[in-house]
Amino acid sequence: MLGLFLPLQTGAFSQSTLPRATQWDFEYNRHLTQLAEASGFEFVFGLQQWIGKGGFGGEMNYRENFLDPFISTIALSTVTTNILSISTVHVLYGNWHPMHLARFAATADHIAGGRYGLNIVTGYAAGEPPMFGMDRIDHDRRYDMADEFTSILEDLWNGRENLTYDGEFYSLRDAYVSPRPKYGRPILVAASGSPAGYDFAGRHVDIVFTASPAGADFDGAIDAMPEHVATIKNAARAHGREVKVIIFPLVICKETDEEAFAYRDEIVAHADTGSLVNYHARHTSGDAQAWPQHVLADRALGGHLQITGGPERVADALERLHAAGFDGVQLGFYDYEPELAFFNEAVVPLLKARGLRG
Repeated sequence: MLGLFLPLQTGAFSQSTLPRATQWDFEYNRHLTQLAEASGFEFVFGLQQWIGKGGFGGEMNYRENFLDPFISTIALSTVTTNILSISTVHVLYGNWHPMHLARFAATADHIAGGRYGLNIVTGYAAGEPPMFGMDRIDHDRRYDMADEFTSILEDLWNGRENLTYDGEFYSLRDAYVSPRPKYGRPILVAASGSPAGYDFAGRHVDIVFTASPAGADFDGAIDAMPEHVATIKNAARAHGREVKVIIFPLVICKETDEEAFAYRDEIVAHADTGSLVNYHARHTSGDAQAWPQHVLADRALGGHLQITGGPERVADALERLHAAGFDGVQLGFYDYEPELAFFNEAVVPLLKARGLRG
């Protein structure tokens, strides 16, 4: 599967001031989504974060502007015909109730013609819960709450009868939502990097979005991937289920390897140091257990993995990820529109020739 990680936020996923045309606005993301759909991509995906004034600062005020992915991806589904739109929602923040999200997501699924996915996340950042008047909940306890929340979603979408439910965290009396999702329920996704997260994903979701456990450098990380993917898939099999696993590579692809590496080095040379320091501080103050070996310098380029080279080298890397057990990738780029167009022109035909794409 090929997916596109949409740049719905200032600076997208790369903290560098090297000039580029990447924009966070809806029109730009609509164009990218339609370009991805025309090239046969299966899905687009929106990130969610909650950040204070000025974003992460630095020269670029990294991520100061941030379109909501729940609304944006639903809107994108109305200007496409085949591609799946995946929203991200922090289900434990504020006053979210399963009744709200069950109806909202079912409605989104109808708007999208059944092409809707929901990425359920619990939130790791220390600074986000206070924005909602909350204290951060213990890591594994959050997954206990998300498990109950998602179980209720599934019962409401099933909709055989009014639902009465008395749980540890939620209570419902004769609850019912309509309409039913078009195909049973939306595609469910979880971004997980811990045993508790993998167990939650194994119980509920269709796709697990994971990070590299061995850093962002592709050659240094790839040998750890088969065991990592197997751990995630075995967590689902323990519940009698199968899941697909995807990862986020930031792709730098040019006509030749030499051009690609020179471009990568120039991006890194223009690192926005101020925003990098602030972002790193946020991550280290959180309790996420994903991407533990990623270093501050990785963020200038971005991605959970970084794939750099000419078309053949990039295709080789994607083939190696497939061989490691990944079912798909969620791609990001530095200068999105021209680099996505070049990827579609130069790399996708190679993937088709190797039997990785239909």
